[in-house]
Amino acid sequence: MRLPDSPPPLVLKYYLYQATVTFGFFWPVFTVFLLHRGLSYTQIGLLGTISAAFVVLGELPTGYVGDRIGRRNGLLVGFVLLSLSLLGFVVARGFAGFVVLYVLWALGLVFHSGSDDAWLYDALESRLREDEYTRIRGRGGSVNQWVSAGTMLAAGGLYGVRPWLPFLAGGLLVACSIPVLISMPRSKHTDEEDGLTVVETFPLIRQRLTEPPLRLFVLYVALFYGIVNAADTFIQPIATWTLGLPMAGLGPLYTGFTVVAAVASYHAGTIEELLSTRWAVLLIPGLVATFFVVPLLAPLAALPLFFTMKSARVVMAPITSGYLNDCVESVGRATLLSAASMVYALVRLPLKPLAGVVADATAPLVAVAALGGFFVLASVVVCAVETPVADAKTERQTAD
Repeated sequence: MRLPDSPPPLVLKYYLYQATVTFGFFWPVFTVFLLHRGLSYTQIGLLGTISAAFVVLGELPTGYVGDRIGRRNGLLVGFVLLSLSLLGFVVARGFAGFVVLYVLWALGLVFHSGSDDAWLYDALESRLREDEYTRIRGRGGSVNQWVSAGTMLAAGGLYGVRPWLPFLAGGLLVACSIPVLISMPRSKHTDEEDGLTVVETFPLIRQRLTEPPLRLFVLYVALFYGIVNAADTFIQPIATWTLGLPMAGLGPLYTGFTVVAAVASYHAGTIEELLSTRWAVLLIPGLVATFFVVPLLAPLAALPLFFTMKSARVVMAPITSGYLNDCVESVGRATLLSAASMVYALVRLPLKPLAGVVADATAPLVAVAALGGFFVLASVVVCAVETPVADAKTERQTAD
């Protein structure tokens, strides 16, 4: 039995929420804006490091707070912080001011991380059907990608009128998520209702992440997300310096990435049904990582690679978060998803600078190929030790 063709109000509100949490207005001009405000490349890199550090440090505490105050309330806190950060870019001057905005941004992201997926799963479990999670999560991601594509097209024009206009537009759009969130129902379950304390929560999360079925699953997914994130760094230099794309073509290129990703995300549930969760998680990352090596032999293959890896990333997001949700009770769910996000960030942090070292010593295409080769070897080792993907629901029922 599937959900009806006309989505229930709860699902429609989730899609509307996804439409408001896009950063397309400013993302294509973000670095240019910071340079315009007088920052150096070194300062911009340092801001990224500061933000990443706060993301890693804040994932578990904010996930726990989200479980205590409710997923929806945690999201509200996160998007208030994100809105304040974006609107702050309109007036910020000097490195110290941008540090404050980056910290607000990082804290907003970690309150968002895990909470919306946990809220959706709980809402479907208590009001509809949780086995529709991947389909609805994927279609919500598709809505987000389509809105991102449209706003990206406007970014350059807004920047040309006033450099701060993209951030004003982006901040106001993100702020629209606040009334949408207020209209959404609270999660049925919170740790506050169940009396789970911080002393009880963190051992529970440690146990979940160090035993099957999540022990190697989180590491395997973190490796895939890590190589995609690191390879993303080289899209612009490969597209412009290696393939000769003019700088003006980067905006349409990124819009194209987003449109294709939107279509892929919409069909995430269908892909999971066709392949099964197990084979989707094993095959998609493996095939994409193998494709990383092809541009080294045929540079023009880099463009279809970039489209493929971005689409694979958005398809994997609902499938992997659905698997995580299946493997844990509602109690502590947002904390576990935040813990998984922290592992993803920890794996990502060393991969980006190491790939940069390889690119400086050789070329960006070599770095991309090295990332793909690394994942293939690492996944072989992981699978030799233990299959990273089991039947999550069976494992959970056995554990219970």
